[in-house]
Amino acid sequence: MILVDSSVWIDYFNGSQTPQADWLDSALGHTPIIIGDLILTEVLQGFQSDKDFKTAKDLLLSIPFLPMGGQDIALESAINYRLLRKKGVTVRKTIDVMIGTFCIHCHLPLLHDDRDFDPMVKFLGLETINL
Repeated sequence: MILVDSSVWIDYFNGSQTPQADWLDSALGHTPIIIGDLILTEVLQGFQSDKDFKTAKDLLLSIPFLPMGGQDIALESAINYRLLRKKGVTVRKTIDVMIGTFCIHCHLPLLHDDRDFDPMVKFLGLETINL
């Protein structure tokens, strides 16, 4: 199973031609993809049109879902954030540390288009989809 980050979903729904969005488009229906609560919120909150929101919501709710939060992930995320800071890396968004930590914890590869995940690959062992 592969977790797809909001950075890719947003490009996908915007019709952006990126390697990650193209990969997602070809993988839907053929590759086991999951979504989590943090990503679902990030993606859906950005829609202005009710019609586009409903279309995206219907698609995203058809994908297997895993809750991503909880005490264990919160603690691991804080530890990972601190470890990265000690290495001189400041991740711009806490939610990205939580998503990366969730993937590491659950041994899930992440498809993303966000540079905040790069130090998690380098220093924390986050597995990503290489395109």
